[in-house]
Amino acid sequence: MKPRILIIEDDRKMSEALVVGLQEAGYDMDTAASGEEGFYLAHKQRPDLLLLDLTLPHRNGLEILKQLRAEGIDMRVLILTSHNTVEDRVEGLRAGADDYLGKPFSFPELLARIDALLRRVLPPTEANTYGIGDLSLDTKARTAARKGEMLDLTPREFDLLLYFVQNRGRIVSREMLARDVWRETSRFTPIDNVIDVQIARLRKKIDDPFPVKLLQTVRGLGFCLREPS
Repeated sequence: MKPRILIIEDDRKMSEALVVGLQEAGYDMDTAASGEEGFYLAHKQRPDLLLLDLTLPHRNGLEILKQLRAEGIDMRVLILTSHNTVEDRVEGLRAGADDYLGKPFSFPELLARIDALLRRVLPPTEANTYGIGDLSLDTKARTAARKGEMLDLTPREFDLLLYFVQNRGRIVSREMLARDVWRETSRFTPIDNVIDVQIARLRKKIDDPFPVKLLQTVRGLGFCLREPS
């Protein structure tokens, strides 16, 4: 089986050129032109290697990388970007990249680095399941179930539920959700209504069909995922 590479790159010409070159080198390819699409495909396709640009629409490359590593995703990552100062490279490697190459680059050098990364054996990852009560999440498969019944969640709903599970028993404010799930840091872009709509949809799926309600509203403060006392 050929190694599979996912390119997350919003420069169409660059992406197309990489696909042609890497296919000729014997790799299977997938591409994504935005951060959100790339993050979704990284989970769905589980490529052997990710070629990741940093400046992307909707979600930047470092955020994608940090979340993949936080979830223990076993995947080699090579950052391919025009951000190429020493500080940029250090930040990328510390965020979990396996290698870093600045643009413009030599294609033979890129190919050599990819070959080297794919020869490495990654160490075993941490456990990738979370749970509270009869609710369980598998971050590797990006699936959720309650009482053994699979829940049909969108990618955003899964990210939201994962954040609640990781903070189970704690009050989570809308500001925390905007910053950590939506990655919205501007105080001039309130998204409270968007958050409330997503919370309502999530609650409908994880709580409405079941007698025990886990996601609770804490008036004036936010939300809390916990088992009723």
